[in-house]
Amino acid sequence: MGKYQDTDSDIFSLFDVDTWTIKTVPSNFVTKGLEKYIRVNIIKGSKGIYFNSLSGILMIEIFISAGEGPKELSLIADKLDSLLQGKTLSTKVGAITQLGISAMADNGIDKDNAALFKATYTIPFKYFGVN
Repeated sequence: MGKYQDTDSDIFSLFDVDTWTIKTVPSNFVTKGLEKYIRVNIIKGSKGIYFNSLSGILMIEIFISAGEGPKELSLIADKLDSLLQGKTLSTKVGAITQLGISAMADNGIDKDNAALFKATYTIPFKYFGVN
């Protein structure tokens, strides 16, 4: 595998645990009928310190039923912090993905489904691969 696929594997492995119970879908997944879920977008940006490294932003869209208020969003963001913030991961020998410090912003009613409210949780990451 390469740096892009390794990064995906590292990040999605975090959501494959029994303690994470919120429906989690990738950025290109179509959702219908869900009232609460997250959509994970791994934005791979600039090159890192050498050829097989990179840095980027993990952008997670949080969707809840509209009209519930900010508490549910904050609870989910806190769960994401416990799962992601400050973690160092490695699904490939000799390569690691490091996650930084998070931020969250409310986005209001979802433009595609007015029954949902959306917030965006972001956290930077760096991937260091083997040469």
